[in-house]
Amino acid sequence: MGWRAKVGAYIALTKPRIIELLLITTVPTMILAQGGFPSWWLIIATLIGGTAAAGSANTLNMYYDRDIDAVMNRTKKRPLVTGAVSPTGALVFGIALGVFSVLWLGLAVNWVAAGLAFAANIMYSVGYTILLKRHTSQNIVWGGAAGCMPVLIGWAAVTGSLDWAPFLLFGIIFFWTPPHYWPLSMKFKKDYAAAGVPMLPVVSADTRVARQMIGYTVAMIACSLALIPVAQMGLLYTVAAVAAGGWFLILCINLYRRAVAGTTRKLGAMKVFHGSITYLTLVFVALSIDPFLPF
Repeated sequence: MGWRAKVGAYIALTKPRIIELLLITTVPTMILAQGGFPSWWLIIATLIGGTAAAGSANTLNMYYDRDIDAVMNRTKKRPLVTGAVSPTGALVFGIALGVFSVLWLGLAVNWVAAGLAFAANIMYSVGYTILLKRHTSQNIVWGGAAGCMPVLIGWAAVTGSLDWAPFLLFGIIFFWTPPHYWPLSMKFKKDYAAAGVPMLPVVSADTRVARQMIGYTVAMIACSLALIPVAQMGLLYTVAAVAAGGWFLILCINLYRRAVAGTTRKLGAMKVFHGSITYLTLVFVALSIDPFLPF
């Protein structure tokens, strides 16, 4: 294997697509915390540290899950399954990234952000991957809390502390995670069942999953609206939060209706999955623009 392919395999261990989704929440949070645009150096330094922390957690996740990744069609081409990267190489790489992320954030940003990044790594690589994923159908609910940490890291990077606003942003992503991930689990239900991973869509009826998705979406919208008075958000964010939240809630309700009707083959789960990404993008883009507007 050439060096370019080898580098590409190590990059694949970090799950770049997931990191993109995590980082899209970090910069808007930093803008809100600053009440304007933070320095470019602070943004870049925070993103470097956040990327390393997330990459470490994802690499350690792949290291531990390499046995079930080999069983699932969706993951059977991952580097540890194909042999592009050795288990020892992945483990060393994951630990090294984690150590770098903490030291980098501590020295280049502040130690509050560094501590939060370390906590996020442990929550995902140990809490979710080892303790929850294979043992409970609520794995993604509690394990998904690690994916909420970038907003706390971003806020702490600017202020050196935490406040109610970042915890509401944390709540948005926390309650967003189940209706984001469960549709994907519906799509690949057979894969998860073959691997023995008890995702809720594997062990419960589609109607029950869809009902819970609606409940989490309502809680997500509530957090997004609570942010308006707490962070003194303006008209743009308010409109985006109401419109995008209402639209995504309708997507979840329609999924529930299709599940009740028994149209399993036309459940449209991936439409909700992609819709969840659009929702989060719209809300956080509005969050990043709102502080610059006079209304």
